[in-house]
Amino acid sequence: MMNQSMLGVAVVGTGFGQKVHIPGLQAAKGTQVVAVYHRDIDRATQIAKTHNIPYAGDNLTELLQLEEVEAVSISTPPFLHYEMAKAAIEAKKHLLLEKPTALTAQEAKALYHLAQDRTVAATMDFEFRFVPYWQRFKELLDDGYVGNKRLIKIDWLVSSRADASRPWNWYAQKAMGGGALGAVGSHAFDYIYWLFGEVRQVMGKLSTAIPQRPDPQTGELKPVDADDTCLILLELADGTPCQLCISSVASNGRGHWVEVYGDRATLILGSSNQKDYVHGFSLQGGLAGEPLAELEIPQRLAFSQTFDDGRIAPFVRVVENWCKAITTQTPVTPSLKEGVYSQLLMDLTHQSHQSNQAVEVPSLVDFLA
Repeated sequence: MMNQSMLGVAVVGTGFGQKVHIPGLQAAKGTQVVAVYHRDIDRATQIAKTHNIPYAGDNLTELLQLEEVEAVSISTPPFLHYEMAKAAIEAKKHLLLEKPTALTAQEAKALYHLAQDRTVAATMDFEFRFVPYWQRFKELLDDGYVGNKRLIKIDWLVSSRADASRPWNWYAQKAMGGGALGAVGSHAFDYIYWLFGEVRQVMGKLSTAIPQRPDPQTGELKPVDADDTCLILLELADGTPCQLCISSVASNGRGHWVEVYGDRATLILGSSNQKDYVHGFSLQGGLAGEPLAELEIPQRLAFSQTFDDGRIAPFVRVVENWCKAITTQTPVTPSLKEGVYSQLLMDLTHQSHQSNQAVEVPSLVDFLA
């Protein structure tokens, strides 16, 4: 039975969608999953039954015509984002979109302007903005804890694709939006913008350590052209140098760490948890000349509910933030504007790699004009 006071959401994309979106939407205050889409109707029906979802469909156009569908969450592979998000926005459905935003910054920009024209609330699932340790990290940075920034160093070194026998799929294909840059660089570029502001210049070097992977059907080795390691140098608009190192093939990698060195103090946020990219963070700080010490996270920032899968709790916050914007008819952040900027930095990293030189980054205002 539909609850008329709840926002009716259709879930499109059932990999990450089943793991995070469906449980997150069902746990969040203000949303109700009313439909699920899968290209295979039998699979859609099975998922709907498993999660007590009223409607299952294999036709996105028909699903978007359902009166009870007021909003759509999309967590399909990147090469499907633009057309699916465009269809949802044109149907005047509010949108929650997974990263990366699209395949190009121009596609992302088109979605942004379309959402503006249709006056729908379109948010991105940049969930690090909603993790307590990250929120405290930002508070301290905003309060001037480190003083004048001298260096930002980011390592995101994991082994998720270090096994060369892991099957070939869309993730192995650059043209389909695959690769480590799209998978996690999109997050990194968003939180760099959130924490430190705009970027003036980018220089990137992308590489593929595992050039072939087995076809899951035949076992035949197929070529991989999507990156699995990214070395990126950024110059922020305020002149601060930032080094970003990403790898999905780093066996026993150190995990995910953001280090900020200033003339007054140092802040280090990080997690070595390879199995869950939200659980396991710690925050350390120390004034110049003093040892680093663990910093406490205020209770006011803590999750009201946690889950075995650490990704769900911040996703719930993304959803509730989105719902509040819809209810109050106020702008939502992060929006497709932030999605555009993340995608722009990804595009320019590819451009820098291809040209083997640094690339200037336009301001977001200028790019969106």
